[in-house]
Amino acid sequence: MIDLYYWPTPNGLKVKLFLEEAQLPYRVIPVDLGRGEQFKPEFLAIAPNNRIPAIVDHEPPGGGAPLSLFESGAILLYLAEKIGRFIPADPRGRADVLQWLFWQMAGLGPMAGQNGHFRVYAPERVPYAIERYTKETARLYGVLDRRLADRDFIAGELSIADIACYPWIVPHESHGQRLADFPHLMRWFEAMSARPATGRTYEGVQDVYAKRGRDVPPQAVR
Repeated sequence: MIDLYYWPTPNGLKVKLFLEEAQLPYRVIPVDLGRGEQFKPEFLAIAPNNRIPAIVDHEPPGGGAPLSLFESGAILLYLAEKIGRFIPADPRGRADVLQWLFWQMAGLGPMAGQNGHFRVYAPERVPYAIERYTKETARLYGVLDRRLADRDFIAGELSIADIACYPWIVPHESHGQRLADFPHLMRWFEAMSARPATGRTYEGVQDVYAKRGRDVPPQAVR
């Protein structure tokens, strides 16, 4: 059993999507970011960076005490290696998946996150920031679009690279992007959206960037 400390943000949805695709038994433990639950001592003991998601694996490889882990990319890599799925065993395939996983962690997620912040949650409108992050999000969409021009998934077969990227493409409208401008990305996005695991993951989930009220803090969309 895996405990998933979760809130329905793109990073939180990554891990939930993996667990649904892998059909691993898990229990969701909500961490309400709007109420500051990410700062509670019991959560900080698992996730010292006070960000979701985090997991506790009660059956880690090799046995022993439960293993806790934070950072969504590290969690995806750990779980994929644990079950031997969604990451190739051969060195070249593995390296291909990892470079795109890190691309998402270092580029797509942070840039799209800043895009959403300045478009939705910033206390004042900053045109320069909105333009900068909207253009950078579009550039990254273009990178992914070109990558998908000759393959069904980012690294050939469905992998943690796809699982990491998909939740950051979901709020494309709130990020000022038109998927029709990126036909290969749009085809991939539609295929990912049609997967049963995706349907289960997103059931009842709303786009947090579409919420224009100020009752949800900026960290709630990470």
